[in-house]
Order: sequence, then structure tokens, then C-alpha cells
Amino acid sequence: MDLTIYDIIKGPVVSDKAYKLNKLLKKLFLKVHPHANKKLVAEALEKLFNVKVKDVKIQVRKGKTRMVRRKKVTRPNEKRAIVTLAEGYSLDLFEQAGAELPAKETAKASVDSRG
Repeated sequence: MDLTIYDIIKGPVVSDKAYKLNKLLKKLFLKVHPHANKKLVAEALEKLFNVKVKDVKIQVRKGKTRMVRRKKVTRPNEKRAIVTLAEGYSLDLFEQAGAELPAKETAKASVDSRG
């Protein structure tokens, strides 16, 4: 299977623990493609974000089974990568996600001008 660098990294894991480790230890928690390995994840991060990767650890979280309408349903397995960046490099994914939305003053102004 041929994976591009855009297929390998699906997105960040957003949790309190991931946020704290990102701030304190410069570690990133990322959701990755099920067929990705450590080398592919490191190369994709270096090419996409121009950072130097020191270490990559991979974990597979097994999908939970639960009952839905008297049937057992299993969530899919999820592969995560814990990436440690080299000294001098940082990547803050949480500040980009928390950007403020633009104000909706233009809609109010158009309503007020009609009336």
C-alpha cells in the first residue's frame, strides 16, 4: 500500500493529557493510519511541519464493544503515535485549533440598515 505524507497523519489527539505533555515535554499525540510505522510517521512530520523528530512511539488502542439496539457493535481500532521533538523545535497544534471565529457584525449591520 502506497501512503502519502498526507495519508499517514490523520490529526491530533485532543485531550487534557495530550495538551499537558505538549506544553511540558514537547510531545505530540497524533492519530495515524493503521499501516503507518515509526519511520513513516517521522518522515511525514519532518516534511509537513519542518521539525526534527527525536523519537516516535506507536500504540494501538483496541476498539471497545458495546450494545446498540440489542446488537454488539465494536468500534474500530485506533493507531496513535507519541512523537518527541528534538531540542529547539516545537509544534503547538492546540493554539491553531483554538483560534477565535470572526465577529458577525456585518449581518447585524445589514439588518439594521433595512429597518
